[in-house]
Amino acid sequence: MTITRPGTEDIRDDGRSALRDVLAAGTRPAPARAVAASLAFGWRAMLKIKHVPDQLIDVTLFPVVMTLMFTYLFGGALAGSTDEYLDYLLPGIMVMSVVMITMYTGISVNTDIAKGVFDRIRTLPVWRPAALVGALLGDAFRYTAASVTMVVFGLVLGFRPGGGVLGVAAGIALLVVFAFAFSWIWTMFGLLLRSEKSVTGVSSMVVFPLTFLSNVLVDPATMPGWLQVFVNVNPVSHAVSAVRGLVHGTPDLAAIGATLGAAAVLTAVFGTATLRLYNRR
Repeated sequence: MTITRPGTEDIRDDGRSALRDVLAAGTRPAPARAVAASLAFGWRAMLKIKHVPDQLIDVTLFPVVMTLMFTYLFGGALAGSTDEYLDYLLPGIMVMSVVMITMYTGISVNTDIAKGVFDRIRTLPVWRPAALVGALLGDAFRYTAASVTMVVFGLVLGFRPGGGVLGVAAGIALLVVFAFAFSWIWTMFGLLLRSEKSVTGVSSMVVFPLTFLSNVLVDPATMPGWLQVFVNVNPVSHAVSAVRGLVHGTPDLAAIGATLGAAAVLTAVFGTATLRLYNRR
């Protein structure tokens, strides 16, 4: 025997009607496409900078300190004049600073994994690599900010680019493309290593030799022959030569081609490895 309380059916009907009012009418919207999802996560990275503006210290203060230190410590000894050395140094320091701050991409990815943010993102009906690509797009803003800061500060010190505004803009654009590709290395480390300190340590061991053993500070012709071999094949050296030529109005087509080729190889190799690691976690 079933006992039905008075008013039970009315309560159920009211609950169902209230649920229908809350739910959206019509067909279910389609999931966000790859580009839209990546841009959304890129905006998330921008909001992180907005709420934690300390993240911009490394892209503003660090390049300024590096420029002042090397210009006035070594300018007179290496070039005979700080003004002449500044013209040679500033494009190189711009590349050096941006390449160094790319390793914070891996640190950010590792932090999101440790906090469980990526586990939540993976449950969303979006293109799975969108979180990684969006993080790199957000960091592209930091690379641009660092480059612009360097140029403005160099102009204050007396730097005069022969390429004008277009040359400087082309140099910054090429540098951002190279840094975007270079960042895939650190995203892979961010997925492989277990802690933020490990990512920082391994990234520093890789990025410091690549930046200092290059043509950033001095002409490779003054180096020993065995060291010139490494410097001449170093992708950072090609990026420095390409940016330096564009900024000064003497484009080095071979260096530009080598930089774009290195960016394509880095993206193909480390980007593919990163996405596979991310999908297997």
